[in-house]
Amino acid sequence: MNLKQQSLEKKGYNMANVTLTERAAKEVIHVTEEGKASDPEAPDTLYLRLKIQGGGCSGFTTKLDLDSNIDEKKDTIFEQYGVKIAVDNRSLLYADGAEIDFHEGIDKRGFTVNLPGATGRCGCGSSFSM
Repeated sequence: MNLKQQSLEKKGYNMANVTLTERAAKEVIHVTEEGKASDPEAPDTLYLRLKIQGGGCSGFTTKLDLDSNIDEKKDTIFEQYGVKIAVDNRSLLYADGAEIDFHEGIDKRGFTVNLPGATGRCGCGSSFSM
């Protein structure tokens, strides 16, 4: 845990509760390795960025992205299963307990973010309220 994470925990944010499942980590590694193989100019380090922002019919949406740029003042970086995860400080307000997972099945394929602090979801499941 870095100093920024310790400081945020003193303010009530529990960074230890933002988790990446092993299955999700394997998919992130697969995607980044595939990207590097097809583009020799690709950056060496890519971060999985979790962002929670206003939007959708219920008030908030989550966004996952691969990002090569971080801002040490605005982002908290941590690592699980060899994947570096960037979360901006505003998103940390809502991300306590978040679990990033990857599902692959006949009915669904892709990443999901489970937020136990969400008090409701819209009908299609793409946004949530807190």
